[in-house]
Amino acid sequence: MQKTKEIQQELEQYIDPVKREYLPNFFKTGKGQYGEGDKFLGIVVPNTRMVAKRHKDVPFEVMVELLQSEWHECRLCALLMLVERFKKCDEKGKKEIFDFYLSQTARINNWDLVDLSAPGIVGEYLKDKPRDVLYRLAGNELLWDQRIA
Repeated sequence: MQKTKEIQQELEQYIDPVKREYLPNFFKTGKGQYGEGDKFLGIVVPNTRMVAKRHKDVPFEVMVELLQSEWHECRLCALLMLVERFKKCDEKGKKEIFDFYLSQTARINNWDLVDLSAPGIVGEYLKDKPRDVLYRLAGNELLWDQRIA
């Protein structure tokens, strides 16, 4: 919990009030829209990526907490940490990250969260493996699972 707070506070140093105002409209967070209810701190991706790289080795429990955050950028940070960690892992570590990622898809719930994480984890992991999981995801009724596939 302490580490999660620390990471969120680090992210909050990069809040841009103009982006905070703009992002909810850009990501269609209004009633009935695909991103309904999502909340934004107003942090641009390069800054989120910087924080993620610094904390890529935190335990999965911290990432779970970040993925449960009401703040979009906290969820994105957790996913970018996974992408960074995946790049440096052996096969066993990549499998753990892949499995963890798939266990968290309910919180990977906007197009940028999918697009900035799925290719680097799901795509990379399945490059030389059977792709049954993609068919399962594609057949799911959740839009974001379909997008991951």
